[in-house]
Amino acid sequence: MVERYGGPEVVRMGEVDEPVATEPDLVVRVEAATVGATDSTNRLGRPAFARLDFGLTRPKHPVLGYDFAGVVERVGSAVRRFAPGDRVYGTLAPAPGSHAERVRIAEDGLVARIPDGLDAASAVSLLDGFFTAMPFLRDGGRVGPGQTVLVNGASGTVGSSAVQFAKHLGATVVGVCGTGHLDLVRALGADEVIDYTRDDFTEARDRYDVIFDAVGKRSFRECRPALTPDGIYLTTVPALSVLLRARHARSSSTGRRAGIMFTGLHGIAEKSADLALIGELAASGAIVPVIDRVVPFDEIVEAHRRVDGGHKAGNVVVAMAPVLREARATPGAAS
Repeated sequence: MVERYGGPEVVRMGEVDEPVATEPDLVVRVEAATVGATDSTNRLGRPAFARLDFGLTRPKHPVLGYDFAGVVERVGSAVRRFAPGDRVYGTLAPAPGSHAERVRIAEDGLVARIPDGLDAASAVSLLDGFFTAMPFLRDGGRVGPGQTVLVNGASGTVGSSAVQFAKHLGATVVGVCGTGHLDLVRALGADEVIDYTRDDFTEARDRYDVIFDAVGKRSFRECRPALTPDGIYLTTVPALSVLLRARHARSSSTGRRAGIMFTGLHGIAEKSADLALIGELAASGAIVPVIDRVVPFDEIVEAHRRVDGGHKAGNVVVAMAPVLREARATPGAAS
């Protein structure tokens, strides 16, 4: 729970009311959830404008976390698609609350059965990154065969998903990451990997059809020369300059452009379709989860510290179920 803004130390364990399944709802016993950048923003209350949504003087949602994976424990009388014992994963977004032993979600919410072959930690690690990367690349960048896509921050939650999804769409992918994560990004399918501590990708000229800055570290001005004449720069950080350029880009189909996708504002139908696609791609092996580490639920403060450190590879998972509590990472990820 988080009852005041601050660093990881403000997170504490606490008791909340047990969720009750009304007619259209299911109650899920959570086995795994993720701690991500949005949880850090919620906890810190920074940047300041975030408090307009999270609470002006203190967090209005004391239980953080959006994505979850676990087992259906109870269902309401109107539920038809799920039954107790079903293994499911999903997200409570836009409202948090998954850092709990049980959550309630409507049957027609963003919830689906876990693909065969995945445990809860792996399943929950698919959600945040792909929910973000897919609309950026598919809808914002219109990525397809013959294009060259650069992903800055290719080892993070969103970046590692972007590398995989861009490859699925048929693009040539260049990943940018730190020295310790080069092998991981190659293993995810990147055709080329750039170590940002040694080389600056913005020194290229007219090379990339899409530059996706998954960590918001490089500006459109810096990246512009590296784009092809009709290339697009996409960023997860809504800087004013990008918002203005994105508005201009909508009225122009030519020239180097900048854009941003507010994926959290997408409707339930769009997100449900993306959740179904994530499940299909995971079941076929076209995408894989990237796990930095699994942290026991009662050590969730350490999970927040890891996220705040800015050097994780993929997702930091908190495990409510003892069977998941042994720390592990995907091959090549930090441990």
